[in-house]
Amino acid sequence: MSAVRTADIAPTAYAWEIQAKGLMVRAGKRRMAVDGLDLSLGTGVHGLLGPNGAGKTTLIRALATVLRPAGGSLELLGVSAGGHTGRREVRRRIGYLPQEFGYYRRFTVREFVEYMAWLKEVPRKDIPAAVQRAVERVGLADRADDRMKTLSGGMVRRAGIAQAIVNDPRILLLDEPTVGLDPAQRLRFRELLQQLGTDTCVVVSTHLVEDVAAACADVVLIADGALVFQGTPDRLAEAGGPRDVGDSPIERGYSALLSRPEPERGTW
Repeated sequence: MSAVRTADIAPTAYAWEIQAKGLMVRAGKRRMAVDGLDLSLGTGVHGLLGPNGAGKTTLIRALATVLRPAGGSLELLGVSAGGHTGRREVRRRIGYLPQEFGYYRRFTVREFVEYMAWLKEVPRKDIPAAVQRAVERVGLADRADDRMKTLSGGMVRRAGIAQAIVNDPRILLLDEPTVGLDPAQRLRFRELLQQLGTDTCVVVSTHLVEDVAAACADVVLIADGALVFQGTPDRLAEAGGPRDVGDSPIERGYSALLSRPEPERGTW
């Protein structure tokens, strides 16, 4: 049986797991990559879409508390991401997979995920079971004792997903998680997302619109650091027409919204 922290069983004192108002986040010293973003996200799977340079990775890093807001407000699980109070507890309850992550090549998969569980302050007695559960969920149980340096790129990515979920996070942030996964692995990953989304706020940043259509109940589209659209995949598909660029209705909706002049975009 897993140990339960007081914070995990305390009554929920927030309306949304993630709430941003007028959020501004810098990328580097000068460029404001997220500029005046209003966003509220609760339990479920949210797909984060946008062209290159839209501010997706900067936003994910701010949600992971790697970057601090330069303006506006950001609350995670009811705690301000700009302050120090409660930030450590919030980080225990976040899972994060960046686009690129470091690891010791001589670690086995199990050792890598165990180490990340320790960093996230998972109770020591709970770590073995938590690690086993995480590697099984990403389909690496048969490779758990293989060294990281022997894995393919797709397997390394799956190990990264395992470390992100090992602490049973309340907020799970995945930046381009399907890079390197083959079609069958992507299908299994979509199933895992849907399972996780039943009791977790999952944010998936991706360029693959079809992954969003298949796995996400909510789509967030940003461009130039601002919100362009938030709604269901069906509503996104309705925004496009036969003349818009794309091989599917949702791709046509995506391109239609991005091609509109900024004052006409709004939010749905």
